[in-house]
Amino acid sequence: MANLESSRTVTRKMPAPSPNDALARDIAYTIGASELGQVLVARSADGICAILIDADPDTLKADLAERFSGQVSGSDDIRLKDDLAQVVRAIAAPRESLDLKLDLRGTPFQRRVWAALRAIPAGETVTYSELARRIGVPSAVRAVASACASNAIALAVPCHRVIRSDGSLSGYRWGVERKRTLIAKEALS
Repeated sequence: MANLESSRTVTRKMPAPSPNDALARDIAYTIGASELGQVLVARSADGICAILIDADPDTLKADLAERFSGQVSGSDDIRLKDDLAQVVRAIAAPRESLDLKLDLRGTPFQRRVWAALRAIPAGETVTYSELARRIGVPSAVRAVASACASNAIALAVPCHRVIRSDGSLSGYRWGVERKRTLIAKEALS
């Protein structure tokens, strides 16, 4: 998918850990090619904290640095090669589950939304309103959409499976065309 656009979305900086939490600041990453473009996989001591997708590796590195300001230690292709391979395989065959320990960094509300997203099986979609109902806050449709937009862990937290109530695709942090591709691949698998 060489013609996929570079995503140009505003990111939110993740809160920095306390100065005494040296391990939490140690985020290593690797970047590799996939059917959706370049993919960056980042890991902290607690697990995968980012899976980012873009056409440009420099954009991915800048996004990671902005999200985890002062916490990125650098590239570690050897340590993360198996994680990257698993993500690339999941993009190629989306029904394969990602068996990755995740370091989900977000508010309690975002984490509830992300947990509900992880419960949506591959090949299925839900609307933002249905997702809000599933977490018990049916009036929080916009907050649910915002939580989806704040997700830094593509695929493992499958926000691409959320659609508008009219069935159309809405914004996706990594581009609507990538969202369309992922949904179509999951439907065929």
